Amino acid sequence: MSQNNPDSWDPVRYLKYAGQRVRPALDLLARIPLENAHTITDLGCGPGNVVEHLSVRFPGARITGVDNSAEMLNQAKSNHGDTADWVQADVAGWSPKEPQDMIYSNAALHWLDHHEGVFSRLAGFVKPGGVLAVQMPNQFAEPSHALMRQVAEHGPWAETLKPLLREAPVAEPGRYYDWLAPLCDSVDIWQTAYMQVMEGDDPVLDWISSTALAPLRDALAPDQRGPFRDAVGAELRRAYPKRVDGKTLFAFRRLFIVAIKGTVKG
Repeated sequence: MSQNNPDSWDPVRYLKYAGQRVRPALDLLARIPLENAHTITDLGCGPGNVVEHLSVRFPGARITGVDNSAEMLNQAKSNHGDTADWVQADVAGWSPKEPQDMIYSNAALHWLDHHEGVFSRLAGFVKPGGVLAVQMPNQFAEPSHALMRQVAEHGPWAETLKPLLREAPVAEPGRYYDWLAPLCDSVDIWQTAYMQVMEGDDPVLDWISSTALAPLRDALAPDQRGPFRDAVGAELRRAYPKRVDGKTLFAFRRLFIVAIKGTVKG
C-alpha cells in the first residue's frame, strides 16, 4: 500500500469495532449485481472479516485475500482458516494470476495515491461482465481527520509528521466515474454517512488509532507517541462531546463504487 500505511497493524484494536467496520462492507456487497462468481479477490482484506460473507454470497467461489500486513493475515488465517487463499502483497503492485470475476476492496484503496491509474489498472484485471466493487472512507475533511492533521502540524513532532499528511487521498466521486466509464458498461457511485453510536471515554480516538492515526504514530519516536495521541484526543473530545446518555455520536462518511466491466469497451 502507500508509504503512509502503518508499519504494523493491530488486528485486535481494529476488530474492537468489528460490527461498525463490517457494515459498509455488507452494504457494498448487497449492491453487487453478480449472480455467480468463480474467482474473487478481497483486496486489502485485513483480518478477513468480510471473507465469510463473500463465501456465503458466492458459494464455491475461489476467494483470495490479499493484504500487505502479516499481522492482519495471521489474524485472518486464525479466524477464517481455509475460507480463502491468503496472500501477503503490496496492493499497489498486486496483480492476479488470472482475470477475476470480482475484485472487492473494503476500506483499503484510500491508502494509495494516484487513483486514476489505480482504478484503471484494477478494472483491467476484471473479466468482461465482472465487477470492481470498492468502498473507501471519505472522512478526510471531517473533524476526526482535520483535527488530527492540525495537531500533527504543530508541536515538537511537526517536522516529522508534515511530510506524511494527506489532505484528500480520495477524489471527488465524479472523477471515479470519468476514469471508469470508458472501461465499464455501468458505474454506480454513492456516498453514505454512518452515524455511529459509540461508548467509552475516547471512542473516536480509539477508532482512528488503528487506522488514520497509526502511520503518524509509527513515524514518531517512542517518547512522542503518547503526548501526540493525548493532544489529538483532547481535540476530538471537544469536537465529539458525549451526549446526555454518555454515548458519543461519530458521523463517518464512506464512498462506494460498483463498476461492471464492459464486454466490448476496454
